[in-house]
Amino acid sequence: MPLGYYITTQKDKLDLIAIHDYLCNHAYWSKDIPFEKVKESIEHSLNFGLFFNDQQVGFARIISDFATIAYLGDVYILPEHRGKGLSKLLMQNIMTHPSLQGLRRWILLTGDAHGLYKKFGWKEVNKPELYMELHNPTVYTNE
Repeated sequence: MPLGYYITTQKDKLDLIAIHDYLCNHAYWSKDIPFEKVKESIEHSLNFGLFFNDQQVGFARIISDFATIAYLGDVYILPEHRGKGLSKLLMQNIMTHPSLQGLRRWILLTGDAHGLYKKFGWKEVNKPELYMELHNPTVYTNE
């Protein structure tokens, strides 16, 4: 881990304001998400906070039953901290977390980080015809 950086799963260490700012204003997948939605999503997830000198600079969360399936979402590293191998370190922490071992299936959606996830064994959906979704991309702007 580069000097000054650390990863924690302790919810009380997370900077909810910083996470909300990124997800609401910079992430293509959650534009305009309300603060309360971010707070609630964190309350119901296994969270991985990436910090540099106690400042939140990255984040990811897992939604799981911790027995059979996990969904990886809201993964980001602030632009000024990219290019240092931090996304790989974050993914390594997630993929080796003791509560996430022995799962039958992992799921994620990504528009631009396929290369990162492939380094950890992720593949394109083998049978996309089996997958369905109910997606409302404007849900936060309609509230």
